[in-house]
Amino acid sequence: VQLQASGGGLVQAGGSLRLSCAASGIISSINGMDWYRQAPGKERELVAGITSRGSPKYADSVKGRFTISRDNAKNTLYLQMNTLKPEDTAVYYCSADLLYIEYGEWVASRSWGQGTLVTVSS
Repeated sequence: VQLQASGGGLVQAGGSLRLSCAASGIISSINGMDWYRQAPGKERELVAGITSRGSPKYADSVKGRFTISRDNAKNTLYLQMNTLKPEDTAVYYCSADLLYIEYGEWVASRSWGQGTLVTVSS
């Protein structure tokens, strides 16, 4: 089971990017899913999260600019980022509470993707 994040890149301030995070493997269910980010020299911070029923939450710094969503049929998490600012520059990580089968046994764990770099130029 793995989470694969994609969609990062270089964009000018005011631009937009859409991040995706696909979960693959024998997955029974996915509960909460989140996007975190870590800027150089800073701690990792929660950007946005979404429950299994689609209820979102956002960090104050991204409210009104970012939208988190998920497609449960595709086991995929999204983050639409608009009006990007240079301070949004960071590696973005997806994370999720997964229930899956490993070596014939059920496993419940918080899993992390590998990160995707977002760079916003001024």
